[in-house]
Amino acid sequence: MTKVAVFGLWHLGSVTSACMAAMGHDVVGVDPNAGTITDLANGTPPISEPGLPELVGEGIAAGRLRFSTDPAVLGEADIVWVTFDTPVDENDVADVGFVTNHARAALPHLARGALVLVASQVPVGTTRALAGHAREIGRADLSFGCAPENLRLGSAINVFMRPDRVVVGLEREADRAQVEALLVPLAAPIEFMSIESAEVTKHAINAFLATSVAYANEIAAICEATGADAREVTRGLKSEARIGPRAYVAPGSAFAGGTLARDIAFLSQIGERSGIDLRLLPSVATSNQAHKSWALRNLRQLLGSVEGRRIAVLGLTYKPGTDTLRRSSAVELTRELIGAGADVVAYDPAVKALPAEFGLHIDLATSLVQAVSGTDAVVIATAWPDFLHADWTALLPTMRRQVVLDPHGAVMNLVERVVGVSYVRVGYRSGDRN
Repeated sequence: MTKVAVFGLWHLGSVTSACMAAMGHDVVGVDPNAGTITDLANGTPPISEPGLPELVGEGIAAGRLRFSTDPAVLGEADIVWVTFDTPVDENDVADVGFVTNHARAALPHLARGALVLVASQVPVGTTRALAGHAREIGRADLSFGCAPENLRLGSAINVFMRPDRVVVGLEREADRAQVEALLVPLAAPIEFMSIESAEVTKHAINAFLATSVAYANEIAAICEATGADAREVTRGLKSEARIGPRAYVAPGSAFAGGTLARDIAFLSQIGERSGIDLRLLPSVATSNQAHKSWALRNLRQLLGSVEGRRIAVLGLTYKPGTDTLRRSSAVELTRELIGAGADVVAYDPAVKALPAEFGLHIDLATSLVQAVSGTDAVVIATAWPDFLHADWTALLPTMRRQVVLDPHGAVMNLVERVVGVSYVRVGYRSGDRN
């Protein structure tokens, strides 16, 4: 059993601390926000994640998990895991200082010889700079490493506990055995490498995924223009041995949130500073931004104009299984619709109150039936299971005009063949049959 301190307790830190405790380690979670600590101590994480409240409660009950605002308790740990979620603004600019300032302030409190593992999403060079600062303040005894986060909202616990592999970059070869002992319950291969390689690996993975999303959506746009079906084209792509069935190529919404965009920005900035003429990576962000207009563009084509039209936005959260609204593509669409003069009604099973910015501009329905009734169009913005299992044959007749936009094709089998419905997903449209 290893004594672990998890420093920073939003999504990444809450999941990391709960999973570490579940693996049998003695864990203390530390965060300067007293409200976050109080809630976690009572078994309530700061963000919705399936299974997380139960896992936190189990750790507390077993005596392996506790929480504190006091940075001094970091000194009790053999390994300090830096897990602050890196804030990112609306322009995909990350506030790296938020993470590094907290990490620097923690260093004087750490036990002699402790290993500091940085998991926060920060640009390459950050961990090495933190190690340099430690030496400057007389803490050359500390070791440093990078264990880049690999979580996904809505399935974070499964991803953490059952990884394909774990990437770890270390400053000192001597720390390898300690990391292996820490992670042995995961029964997963550990890819050891240098700190910088681990940091760039995280950037490269997210940049590759972002490129795949943008690529799939550009192919889908070509499909829409030519009458091809993007799902059939995707099947053709994935049956190619050099691409494969697990390839991250599927037409749908533009990527949202800060995770993928943040690493595209990090790598683009490195290219600029280094005088490297990068063409592909910066263009991924441009392509993705252009694809964000897909829903509004199609609504205008089908309705003539969205001004005065009643549009239902089904799902507001970043993705199913979470209550996170920040950087949600559904929220961005809602803003666009309001700006275009649409009469917007929204429904999300995890959202009980709207962000203050919306004020009286949209209605928040309390049920799917209420949201859909009397509308000119419906957009399946976040594919909650509630929508996938709904009785659409009963819902569709309640609409004023039966127009359904479904970027990921979530309800295609339930909706498309209903007579009179105009159904559109990314890369395919049934045509306006009204």
